[in-house]
Amino acid sequence: MKIFVATLGTETNSFSPLPTGLQTFRELVLTREDMREQPDTFVNLPVKTWFACADSDGHEVVQSLIAFAQPAGPTVREVYEGLRDQILDDLRAAGPVDVVLLFLHGAMIAQGYEDCESDIVEQIRRIVGPKTSIGVELDLHCHLDERLLEVADVVVLFKEYPHTDVAERAREVYRLSLAAREGRIRPVMRLHDCRMLGFWRTSQPIVRRLVDHMIEMEQVPGVLSVSFAHGFPYGDTERVGAKTLVITDDDPNLASRLASELGQNVWATRHHIGEEYVSIDEGLDQALTGEGGPYVLADSADNAGGGAAGDSTFVLRRILDRGIGNIAAAGYWDPNAVRICMEAGVGAILNLRFGGKCGPASGDPIDLRVTVRGCRRDMWQSGLEGLRACMGDSVWIEAENGVDIVLTSTRTQIYGPDAYTQLGIDLLSKKIVLLKSTQHFYAAFAPIAKEVFYIAAPGTTETNMLKLRFTNVKRPLWPHVADPYENGQALSA
Repeated sequence: MKIFVATLGTETNSFSPLPTGLQTFRELVLTREDMREQPDTFVNLPVKTWFACADSDGHEVVQSLIAFAQPAGPTVREVYEGLRDQILDDLRAAGPVDVVLLFLHGAMIAQGYEDCESDIVEQIRRIVGPKTSIGVELDLHCHLDERLLEVADVVVLFKEYPHTDVAERAREVYRLSLAAREGRIRPVMRLHDCRMLGFWRTSQPIVRRLVDHMIEMEQVPGVLSVSFAHGFPYGDTERVGAKTLVITDDDPNLASRLASELGQNVWATRHHIGEEYVSIDEGLDQALTGEGGPYVLADSADNAGGGAAGDSTFVLRRILDRGIGNIAAAGYWDPNAVRICMEAGVGAILNLRFGGKCGPASGDPIDLRVTVRGCRRDMWQSGLEGLRACMGDSVWIEAENGVDIVLTSTRTQIYGPDAYTQLGIDLLSKKIVLLKSTQHFYAAFAPIAKEVFYIAAPGTTETNMLKLRFTNVKRPLWPHVADPYENGQALSA
């Protein structure tokens, strides 16, 4: 068989002040290089997995563009169209193919394109015709509707958050897509709208049980795949919200029934998600009164992985105002401040202004007299499951009271402790470790944390769903509407 593979995606935060342009893709990944020769990253892992599967089975693979951008605002129209058209041109040049495998995000919005994933798959279908099998792997923070299901043969989502099953889901997409092409199965996909906004951390016991139940459902005869789309609440699109997806082998009634059953289980979690958030002072107080350390505080509202700028100062400002010391904080995106520190060099003492640059959601800049303690060019941190994540040029600055701060030149969330330790910061000696992330940090930090606190600070990735003001969402969604299955008002501002 001839298999065509490509990657194009980003997670669009409609409320972000940052546009997604070509440079945003270049900063993460925009390449045509053979993925078999590249180190493992979150972005290239699906294509690398498909290469490995195809090589093992003796199939030919044609690789197209690998393009992924750090989450931000809507993608510039010309940028999306240009990247999409490169993939379509490569597909035409490849000639007839048996299978198309795509790693998309599922929550990508561009200027003029409310649903980028369905757009590109529709155009691919026009090129390859009805016999070619199209398989799509999506992030679970995606927007799903019938449009994509009508043109794809197989759609599979990550099950885990943090996303530790990317390769496993890629193998599932590969297996089902090839089986469909060979006629061994006839996939039927059915969707259930949970009409909910929220975040489900699979480290929580109640959500863990949901994942376990999904895996059990996949053992039912005739069931091929079960997915739970958590949705991405910061996408101002009518498709936003949690949904469940079941694929069966030519059994639409079974798919519909199980999708609805799983959806009702998701609905039952509504009063158990989001309850872990505490205010800035509550988080600091609990950490300070606890024995030992380090206590990890997650500034979830300024998560670059959700489209935030990564330069908000609200939590750090409170720490400084209260005179709290023995803290390590990362990663504050400020390329200019990084450049100043690097030019000054390790050991330099200077007055530095950093953070608070991208708008009201970033807060005010911070002015500190600091000592430059560490500098690293082109620094990488260990990401999910040890996959690399770029931080760019990065510096460690120290303020009074032992407040250590990591500034980065590349906008990214914090994944692992080496975001600090590579610069020389000893995390185990700290009382508090402050980081910017929503959940992807958890797998690496939980083993060293005395306790983890999720902070409800202001920011672009606001944790209070009631504060989100949509203009394009017309159907009722919880928690804006107590019972969205009854007649409810739209969610317009």
